[in-house]
Amino acid sequence: MSDYSPEKIRNVVLASYPGAGKTSLCEALAFTAGAIQTMGSIEKGSTVADFEPEEIHRHHSVSSAVLSLLWKGHRLNLIDTPGSLDFFADTRWCLAAADAVVLVIGASVGIRTELERVWDRISELDLPCVLFINQLDKERTDFRQILEDCRTALERNVVPVVIPVGEADGLTGVIDLVHGAIVSASPTSAKIQQGAIPADYVSTMEEARRMLMEHAAETDDALVEQYLANGNLGTEALIQGIVAGARSRTFLPVFCGAALHNIGMHSLLDAMVAYLPSPVERAKTHPPLGTHPQSGEQIERHPDPAQPFSAVVFKTTIDPFMGRLTFIRVHSGVLEADSGFLNASRNIKEKGGHVFHPLGKKHTQTDKVIAGDIAVVAKLKETQTGDTICDDKHPIVYPRLVLPRPVMSFALEPKSKADIDKVSLGLHKLVEEDPSLEFVRNDETKEMLLSGVGQTHIDVTLEKLKRKYGVEVKLNTPKVPYKETIHRTAQAQGKYKKQTGGHGQYGDCWLQVDPLPRGGGFEFHNKIVGGVIPRNFIPAVEKGVIEALQEGVVAGYPVVDLRVTVYDGSHHPVDSSELAFKVAGSLGIKKALESAQPTLLEPMMTVEVTVPDDLVGTIIGDLNARRGRILGMSAKGHNQIIKACVPLAEMLKYAPALTSMTAGKGSYVMEFAGYEEVPRDLINKIVEESKREKAAVSS
Repeated sequence: MSDYSPEKIRNVVLASYPGAGKTSLCEALAFTAGAIQTMGSIEKGSTVADFEPEEIHRHHSVSSAVLSLLWKGHRLNLIDTPGSLDFFADTRWCLAAADAVVLVIGASVGIRTELERVWDRISELDLPCVLFINQLDKERTDFRQILEDCRTALERNVVPVVIPVGEADGLTGVIDLVHGAIVSASPTSAKIQQGAIPADYVSTMEEARRMLMEHAAETDDALVEQYLANGNLGTEALIQGIVAGARSRTFLPVFCGAALHNIGMHSLLDAMVAYLPSPVERAKTHPPLGTHPQSGEQIERHPDPAQPFSAVVFKTTIDPFMGRLTFIRVHSGVLEADSGFLNASRNIKEKGGHVFHPLGKKHTQTDKVIAGDIAVVAKLKETQTGDTICDDKHPIVYPRLVLPRPVMSFALEPKSKADIDKVSLGLHKLVEEDPSLEFVRNDETKEMLLSGVGQTHIDVTLEKLKRKYGVEVKLNTPKVPYKETIHRTAQAQGKYKKQTGGHGQYGDCWLQVDPLPRGGGFEFHNKIVGGVIPRNFIPAVEKGVIEALQEGVVAGYPVVDLRVTVYDGSHHPVDSSELAFKVAGSLGIKKALESAQPTLLEPMMTVEVTVPDDLVGTIIGDLNARRGRILGMSAKGHNQIIKACVPLAEMLKYAPALTSMTAGKGSYVMEFAGYEEVPRDLINKIVEESKREKAAVSS
């Protein structure tokens, strides 16, 4: 491209819900733009955007794909995003890296609940937006009805800029209302065919064009005056109004067609160039703002190649052949291939490798990438998704996108014990690719825990683990990390006496236990006087106590929130030793705990559930049934956010339950709140379960 400048770049996300045809649309756009020679199909697993085996198997996207196309002297970076809410974190990263959105609606599918989440995020980011009504070649599709459904769902006026010619299998093209021409194409040829408007569509076109003019005029007072004075708008004025509508979302310009038959693609490509902003135009209202990593001073950068280089990483993949691939959105300056730079988020220097413009899994090498563009950098060692990379002489850190923590967790059990290290290594790499995953080893339950957004998210991750790293795991429900504590003060003697042929073992201590407030942890006090226990043996008593507290007397869980005081004892001048006093401390604490009314504690979670207004009663009733306490409610649009405190044991399988209760309209986040006592009627059940687990392990 001879005129490679930020003004000639468009960064556009294709977003929607599953089944709307985003990937097929990307395929048709790439074909029309000449980036591919033939159109692939999802059924055959041959599309440019869905190339991962997990996507080919499922026939839908599980990760984003970037397609860099050239169209009429412009570089279009199209980002195909997953529709499933299980992979919405990926979509969020991509929306943050883009300047505009094509919101894809599947005419044969209708409006689905996932659309609301996507639209909310578009609105939060204030992204310019146009609609594309896809699948108009399908039976029983109604263009007018789907427009009305979009108006209701998005609470915006949706105004066609093109209208379909024909319907279902009789769809032949679209009419461009701005230029007054019919545009058609075919799945075997990317050449555009233009012609006169059919006579039976003239009145329909005039009515639709008049409605488009009215909405376009309302975006600007000068356009209103022109429309009222002349009764119409000229082409340039009409384009100006459409641009204003798309960028402010005061109304949503609508394009339409059928991706599988390559209908409507020319109009949509032209629309991205004509109606959606370049990085330069976007920066006028939403300039990239960061801070200096040391001083915290706010810094504003502009999409100007003359400014210092800065970029944000919005995606990371690990390719088996090319290694780590880092997808970046360049905010300012120029990045040249094989150049060094600073990772300001981690304060480390990186040496970049080759730089590419991506087309799905294919990449075209380039010598540089300029401000406003999207590219892939190879072989960065430390840089991860969300990091800022920049000129080391002009450091800047852009805000990192904050994602909700994953809520569905499973304990992983490798099918072969020899694969434990492989599982850990593989999952750490997969977490680098997908930051919405979480992988930890719980020191209390000794389990490897994998957390994700939903069941499909977990399943896809384990499929990748098997394919890429050759290991299989079994999923188990995670253990609840219960703890134990005491209710009252108690004293007990711990005495260890053992006589052998030589020196014996003798340790004797008296311990007192006192309950501490919840969250008080553990305290150890020494109140020995008169040297009844020599000072050098006191640490051994403490060590014995601490080790014994790892397995309480109720169900074998760690004991917390207590003070232990050693206040008396005796020793033998020859037979006493550190080992003897360690054993004595262990014996004494176990006796004291049994007399101090021990009980169980369970982890409590602060849960925030977001649901439509009409489902509030159902969700509150369910939370109450889960032993939850409702803490409050607040409104968010047409939704309510219900805040509650619920035991973790009742939330282990909440994700599928919430999906079932709300038909996918609900979501939730939760975080650890603290420990509370287990109700007395449940303690015996937990104790019996703990005994069964220990018996199973020992057998």
